[in-house]
Amino acid sequence: MTQYYVYIMTNNSGTLYTGVTNDLVRRVYEHKHKLVPGFTRRYNISRLVYFESTSDVQAALTREKQIKGWVRAKKLAVIESVNPMGRDLSEGWYEGAAASPGR
Repeated sequence: MTQYYVYIMTNNSGTLYTGVTNDLVRRVYEHKHKLVPGFTRRYNISRLVYFESTSDVQAALTREKQIKGWVRAKKLAVIESVNPMGRDLSEGWYEGAAASPGR
């Protein structure tokens, strides 16, 4: 069954980016290595600080839109609820063998 991920990434300045994907490991790699032109490359968005998953693509798209509509403080609160230190949740994913996102 396909999983869909809604995720939030940031940079050293604290700029937030919210996205949705069906392959979180690949998508985070693309952001970290600036493989796709756009906002995340321009602002060096490279640290995964939050993600959630669902098997329902419509739910993922709705949730992405919901989070994008939130004020910054609410986004920070949801991040801090699961990742109070703001660490990069993808740390170690690309070292050695293929990795998968897990909590």
